[in-house]
Amino acid sequence: MGFLGWIIIGIIAGFVAEKVTKSDHGLFTNLGVGLVGAFVGGYLADILKLQLAGGFIDTMIVATVGAILVLFVYQKIKS
Repeated sequence: MGFLGWIIIGIIAGFVAEKVTKSDHGLFTNLGVGLVGAFVGGYLADILKLQLAGGFIDTMIVATVGAILVLFVYQKIKS
């Protein structure tokens, strides 16, 4: 997946994570959270030995779950 694809996935994953965790961030924060979430989700999927096809939907799910975890931990540390 190219650079533009990762940006799109990052923005979408960050936006979904923002809504799930009832946070309020801007576009660039959503992008950052989504990209970090993609790394966290990918790392966890690897640890759990999940067999994913690697398509857009699988990548989106992994990135979104990772972004939700990142925001959850951030909110716990912040409060």
